Formats: sequence, C-alpha cells, structure tokens
Amino acid sequence: MSKLCVVAAGGTGGHMFPAEALAREMAARGWRVVLATDHRGEQYAQGFPAEERLALDAATGFGPLGLVKAGVAIFKGVMQARDAFDRLGADVVVGFGGYPSAPALVAAVTSRRPTVIHEQNAVLGRTNRILAPYVNQVASSFPTLERAPARVQGRSHVVGSPVRAEIRALFDRPYVAPTTDAPVHVLVTGGSQGARILSETTPRALAALPEPLRRRLKVQQQSRPETLDAARQIYLDAGIEAEVAPFFRDMAQRLSTAHLVVGRSGASTCAELAVAALPSVLIPLKIATDDHQRLNARALTDAGAAEVILEDDLTVDRLSSTLAAVLSDPQRLSAMSAAARSVAIPDAAQRLADLTEATAGRT
Repeated sequence: MSKLCVVAAGGTGGHMFPAEALAREMAARGWRVVLATDHRGEQYAQGFPAEERLALDAATGFGPLGLVKAGVAIFKGVMQARDAFDRLGADVVVGFGGYPSAPALVAAVTSRRPTVIHEQNAVLGRTNRILAPYVNQVASSFPTLERAPARVQGRSHVVGSPVRAEIRALFDRPYVAPTTDAPVHVLVTGGSQGARILSETTPRALAALPEPLRRRLKVQQQSRPETLDAARQIYLDAGIEAEVAPFFRDMAQRLSTAHLVVGRSGASTCAELAVAALPSVLIPLKIATDDHQRLNARALTDAGAAEVILEDDLTVDRLSSTLAAVLSDPQRLSAMSAAARSVAIPDAAQRLADLTEATAGRT
C-alpha cells in the first residue's frame, strides 16, 4: 500500500489553499492523503484530494476558563488523532498552522511520527511558534521568519507558498501592459477580515481618477454584501465599467486578465501575485496578528513589485494618486510585473513535497 501523508490545516483559505496544493502534489507522486481540519475548513475543502477527512476536536481560548476549555478540547483532539494515525498508518504529518492543526501535530510528535510545519506568513503564527521546536522540519514562504524560537532560527527551509495549479499556470504567460487608449483592467480583492475599508475606499479612489484614464477602466471588485449597491452606484456615476460581487470563484481567470491588483497582503495573496507576475497596490490588514501582513508585503515592495499604503494612511486622495501614478505609466507596470516575477517561487508545492518525502524517509 502507498504511503500516507496527513495534511493538517486551520479553517481559513490562507491555511487551506497551500495545504490543498501540497495534497495534490503528494497525490500525483502516489501518496495517499488525509485531511485533518475543523468544521470551518470544510468550506474550503470541497475539492480537496483526500481519501478521508478527520474532524478533530480543537479550540482556542482567552482567560483562565477559556484556556482550560481549549486545553480539554485539544487533548481530546490529540487522542482522536493518535487513534486515527494508528488505524491509517500515517507516515508523515504536515501542519499549515491555525489551532485546528495542533491536535494532529501534537499527536504525531508524541507518537514519534515524522512531522513538518509550513508557515505561510513572514511571521511564525502562534500555533506554529509553539510547536516548531518539536517538529522535524520547518518550511517557510519568505526568506525572513519573524518570531521564530531560538531553536528554529536558521534551520527553516525557504520553499515558498504553494499555490493552486491554475494559479501556477499564470507564471508561464507574458504580462502585457496596457497601451495608450487601451482598456486597463483592475482587480480589487479583499479578504473577509477588515474588508469594509477596501470595499468603500477603492471605488471612490478609482472614481476620482482623471477622466481620460477613468473611461479606460474595466474593474472587477470583490465587495462585502452590505457595500455592493453603494460601490456599483459609485462606478455607474463615474462612468466606469465594473463588475462587483461578494466572491469570485474563477480567480485564476481574473488574475490572467488583470493589469493591476488592489488588495490585502495575506500570504496566499502575495504568493499568487508573485507567481502571476502582477503589479499591485496593497493595504495590509492593520489588525493582523504580529502585523504579519505588512511584513508579508515587504518581499514585493523591496523588489519594486508593489506599492503599500498602511491603513492609518489610507484616504481616497492617497489611494487615487497612487493608482493614477501606476496606471498611467505602462513602463512602470511592466517593471513592476518583472519585479513580481523575480521573487516568485512557482515550484513551491514541489519543494515542500520534496521536503516532506525526505522527512518521511529519514525519520
């Protein structure tokens, strides 16, 4: 029977998308895959290539009572995971962060099964930070890994952040900046967290652009449900052709036609922008733990691939002037695209799979 890889991930897209990319690569190499997550992760796992899904007890908590309850839930989850690993014969467990990944990793460490942690952000997350000193290998998306324990610093493997196959395919297509008087395609994305500021500010900033540039715009914007009508009206009044929706499922197709992306700087977003070689204007989520979104964006900004506006500095005028400077300069857009491509790691899934296989074989 082929070997079994358990992929453990928290219930957000930022954790689940790279986990799915690794799972597909491992399956292509002949491995069996099992997913360990919680109920939140199910919404991102419809097409996850796993022969079984383990719903492990897990929780996070604050304050004395909350921590006790979380500890009890995690203990139950660890026992569930150990039983499942014995039954399935797990050969390696790969964790992608988030508290739902903790029971699977603790179970693997305490039963001496090979373990790998992958950190998507430029800052080691809380769960990964606690467990990193005890696992066999730590993989990272970025060259810098802040908040890493002393036992981890200097021994993490930079593999990049695995992206879905349809996003990876964009690395092979050329970026073509818009010529004079040609349509300019702008894609506006926004995660569920703190997305209202993007939903409200971006349409007004685009509407404030000079008329010759404004009439060339073709905008696709993800917007929170409560701001859909207002955004559509702003674009209509400004004479801007726009599609506004709460969620886009065909993100790869939309990225393939975009000239510029406006959005947050989550780890998956930054990885996808680099692989797709897309210029961007990024507004890091201010309340992100350990300010990791600002640090995530650094790889793109240091290369010249992105402009960053911090939330405290975000105004309609500031965003509009930034967009005008970038969108009106095709040479700058082309240079930003080349810079994004220069920091991309399109084979991140393969690199992480190589590390996973090596860890399983060594231990």
